[in-house]
Amino acid sequence: MATKNWKELVAEKKDRQLSQIPKEWILNNLPPKEILNVVDFPEKCGLLSEQEIVITNTSVDQLLANLATGTWTAVEVTTAFAKRAIIAHQLVSCLTEVFIDRALRRAAELDEHLKVTGKVVGPLHGLPISLKDHVPIKGVEMTMGWASWVGQYSDKNAVIIDVLEASGAIPFVRTNLPQAIMWPETFNHVFGRTLNPYNRALTAGGSSGGEGALIALKGSPLGVASDIGASVRIPAAFHGLYGLRPSYGRVPYAGCLNALQGQEAVTFVLGPISNSLEGVKRFMKSVADQKPWTLDAKTIKRPWNEEEYSLADRGRGKPLCFAIMWHDEIVRPHPPITRALQLARDALLAAGHHVIDWKPLKHLEISNTVYTILGAGAKEDFEKVTTSSGEPIITTMDPSVDFNNSDPSAWPSMRLLENSLSAYEFWQAQMRRSVIRQEYWDHWNATASHTATGRPVDAIIAPCAPYVAPPHGKNTNINYTVFCNSHDYTALVLPSGLSVDPILDAKQPPHAFLSKMDKANYDLYDPATFKDAPVGIQLIGRTLGEEAVIAMGEIVDAALKAKTQSPSAHL
Repeated sequence: MATKNWKELVAEKKDRQLSQIPKEWILNNLPPKEILNVVDFPEKCGLLSEQEIVITNTSVDQLLANLATGTWTAVEVTTAFAKRAIIAHQLVSCLTEVFIDRALRRAAELDEHLKVTGKVVGPLHGLPISLKDHVPIKGVEMTMGWASWVGQYSDKNAVIIDVLEASGAIPFVRTNLPQAIMWPETFNHVFGRTLNPYNRALTAGGSSGGEGALIALKGSPLGVASDIGASVRIPAAFHGLYGLRPSYGRVPYAGCLNALQGQEAVTFVLGPISNSLEGVKRFMKSVADQKPWTLDAKTIKRPWNEEEYSLADRGRGKPLCFAIMWHDEIVRPHPPITRALQLARDALLAAGHHVIDWKPLKHLEISNTVYTILGAGAKEDFEKVTTSSGEPIITTMDPSVDFNNSDPSAWPSMRLLENSLSAYEFWQAQMRRSVIRQEYWDHWNATASHTATGRPVDAIIAPCAPYVAPPHGKNTNINYTVFCNSHDYTALVLPSGLSVDPILDAKQPPHAFLSKMDKANYDLYDPATFKDAPVGIQLIGRTLGEEAVIAMGEIVDAALKAKTQSPSAHL
């Protein structure tokens, strides 16, 4: 429990964070804030050697192959990514905890093991891995975005840390998130605001925004994020990355901290973000191979299933039937999102698959029910943390708000801080969620009468948000992602290969608006505002469908690449 004022705690933490960074890695040639796109800066800044540039540009599967053969040592690989992570942090403020010395000691142990035995420790031998800042590591400080938690050190690992280390992975940094996690942007009083490296005037998303920004700058090959409404998928989509929201129970969560502890109607899940789809698969398979259900009471005993990955019950993937959700009947997406969906449709048809339209079912009711559940005890939960230090509860991501000097009562509010519900009221919200979840399951099954395969739709392709990364403070819509959390669907984000094009994505004439939110979203759009922003989409499968979703993701990814990389492509 904090005994100091929150501003004193923040000042102490910033000094401590700076002391963790090697002084020779502090740059004096950073681009001015007017330079918005900084994706290529790490390779031009002069800090990385040619070999370190090669290492950090290498895919996860090739990294692991080179580590396993001793082509590169774990010390070399860890050092390369650590340096690039520090560069990334100086550009976009994406890190919280930096424990490079600890990581290098572990890397040296792994190198010695390989040298002596000729064998790797596990399937992730020597691979540096970043983690969102609510995954405890023994002996490492953790704030979870709370100034009030500054100075608290974890006395044990979360189970996922033990699992990853047993697989040979090397945790080396943790990444920024919003205060108390529950937000689709990334800002807190301790570490500030994380920026999007493709355009620093745009949000990195949240709540795993630090992971998204770090991996986009190739400061980590693979990161552990979490998702309760959008928090793996939005940062992945906003940075042109791959990210998986697994179903509950596939990845061990025991030992992780979060807001709303004890709320289990809609739960947090951990999931990977990576520059490659192979990284996502390697993570899921490596975790399953460690039998995490023996360590976490809530993890399902479910080994990696090669039959499901081979799509054995879906004609081995030839052909599949996908459904496109063009909009959710609440808000129509901006032109770049629609263009990416059209590209996916055309690419899949060209690859010999079937594509139909998806009819959304009760998405507004689903969202409102989830918001009721998540907001039920939030006010009391947040106040319990902040009372001792006087830390203001952040209710907006608006960058114009001066959190240090203004009156909190005057801040615009975008965070649900409702009065606590009675037990009965909470039960009713959970009941509504359960009823709609079954209705949606039946709705999906009914698509079998509309597909050419005789099966229900194999997967839904949908927006991750009604926009690409918007300006800071403007990411207020998670309706395209939160229904997956309500229903516990597996969802995979794929980069479309597109970015905002001012000509192809010109603003369209006003349409018949679906809602006030739809009108506000239309008014938000100007292609110049979203310059250089990547466009991501999500592939949605049903509960506990991780292997199949990854396999189908490989099919969609290959089709998209074939379409976008074709010499005749005009996108």
